Amino acid sequence: MHDFVLAGIGGAMIGLAATLLMAGHGKIMGVSGIVSRLVPPFAADWGWRLSFAAGVVAAPLLYGAAMGTPPALEITGSLPLLIVGGLIVGAGTVTGSGCTSGHGVCGLPRLSARSFVATGIFMVTAVLTVTVIRHGIVVGG
Repeated sequence: MHDFVLAGIGGAMIGLAATLLMAGHGKIMGVSGIVSRLVPPFAADWGWRLSFAAGVVAAPLLYGAAMGTPPALEITGSLPLLIVGGLIVGAGTVTGSGCTSGHGVCGLPRLSARSFVATGIFMVTAVLTVTVIRHGIVVGG
């Protein structure tokens, strides 16, 4: 129950942050779009983008300080696998015109048809990936 409550609080905080960003700046809280404009060519509004990215990094540190222990994190992949995975995710966010936070958290509540399609593709891909990785099942073969 404790993890469920913390997840609910975290989800509410993400929703509130997305609402405040839209209300205050008219921007969608898509992490890939926010962070991608922190590299050259820099966006004119880089200040709030840098603050957002710093908050993403600081949040688990603040959680650790408040709870007395950092959040559990287990990375089991090798560094080359993580790099390849990151490049694939990056290519997907460019191809899909956004990431899960932009489409799933912000696009779905706005009833964006593009976000419904993108989120559906994210979810199907995630299920297939977990199935293949965890169970060794090769789809179609």
